[in-house]
Amino acid sequence: MDQIKEIFAVCFKLGCLAFGGPAAHIAMLEDEVIEKRKWMSREHFLDLVGATNLIPGPNSTQMVLHCGKERAGFLGLTVAGLAFILPATAMTLAFAWVYIEFGDIPDVAQFFYGIKPAVLAIIVSALIKLGKKALKNYQLGILGALAFGAYWFGLNEVIVILGTGLLSILLFSFNQKKKEGGNLKSVVPFLFINGIGSIGGAISAMGIFGVFLKIALVLYGSGYLLIAYLDAELVERLGWLTKSQLLDAIAIGQFTPGPLLTTATFVGYQLMSWQGALWATLGMFLPSFVLVYFLNPIVPKLRKHPLAGLFLDGVNIGAVALMLAVTVDLSIHTLVEWQAFVVAAVGAVLTFYWKKSALVTVAVGAVLGYVLLLF
Repeated sequence: MDQIKEIFAVCFKLGCLAFGGPAAHIAMLEDEVIEKRKWMSREHFLDLVGATNLIPGPNSTQMVLHCGKERAGFLGLTVAGLAFILPATAMTLAFAWVYIEFGDIPDVAQFFYGIKPAVLAIIVSALIKLGKKALKNYQLGILGALAFGAYWFGLNEVIVILGTGLLSILLFSFNQKKKEGGNLKSVVPFLFINGIGSIGGAISAMGIFGVFLKIALVLYGSGYLLIAYLDAELVERLGWLTKSQLLDAIAIGQFTPGPLLTTATFVGYQLMSWQGALWATLGMFLPSFVLVYFLNPIVPKLRKHPLAGLFLDGVNIGAVALMLAVTVDLSIHTLVEWQAFVVAAVGAVLTFYWKKSALVTVAVGAVLGYVLLLF
C-alpha cells in the first residue's frame, strides 16, 4: 500500500506541474522516478520511451502508466494514470462550466507565460542523461542525426522511429551471431485499427465515446494532431461543434497541465455536459491503459532478443533525436521576447547549477514570467 501511495503522490504532482508538452512531461517524469526514486534503470526507462513512440495515444501519459506498472503492477498502472490525468481533467471541467455558463473562457495566459521557458532547462537536462545512454556508438549518432533532420522535413514521427529501428538492424545485425528465433516477425507487434466510428449523427453518450475512441486509436505523434482529427470528425463530418467552439476547447488544453488530450473533456462537456465529459475522456484515454498493460511486459523480452535489441537501440536514438528537435522547435517559438530569455536563464541556473527539482523550476518560472510581463 505504501507503493500505491507513493505512485499517487508522484503522478498527481506531475499532473499538476506537467506543462510544456510531452518532452517536458517525460523529462519531469525521469527526474522523479529515475533520479530521485530509482524505480528502474535509465536504460529501461529509455527502452520504454522508445517503445511508447510505436503505439497510438499520448506518449507522456503512457510513460506514466509504464512507471506505475513497473512499480506496482496493474494497480500501480491504474493509480498512476488516474492521478496524472485527474488535475488537468478537473481544471478543464471547471473551465468548461464557466464557458457554458458565461459564454467565454477566462484569459489566464499571463499566468502561464513563464512556464514554457522554465521547462526548457528541465527538458535539456533529461535529454543529456537519456542521450548518454542512447548514444552507444557513432553509427547510432548518425541515425540520430538523420532522425533529427527528418523532423524538420515534416516526416511522420512514427515513420522516423520505425526507420531508425530498422536501419539499426541493417547496420549492426551482421555483427550479431545468428541465434535461434532471430527473425524480424517477432520484433514488433503491430495493432492496426481502422473504421471505428460514432453511432449515428445525433449526439449521444456512445456517439461521443466512439468518436474519441477512434481518434485515440489512430493518434500517433504530436498531441497537436488532435486538432485536425477533432475538426474532421466533430466540425466537418458530424457538425456537432463550430470551428470557434473547437478553438476555444484547444485554447483550454493549452492552459491546463498534463496531456493536451484532456481537450476531450472540454469538448465532451460542450456536447453533453458532465456525461459527455466523462465519455469523451474515457474514450480518449482508455486505449492507452490497455495498450501499455500489454506492451510493458514485452519490452524487456525485446531487449534480450538479438535483433529486437538492435531495433530498440535505433528506436531509442530516434526518440531522443525527436525530443531534441521538438525542444529546438519549442525554443524557437518560445524565446522571442527578452522576458522569456530571462526566465529560461533562471531555469537553467536552477536546474544545472543549484540542482533544484522540476517543481521549484516550474513555480519560479511561472511567478517570474508573470512579474516580468508587468514591465
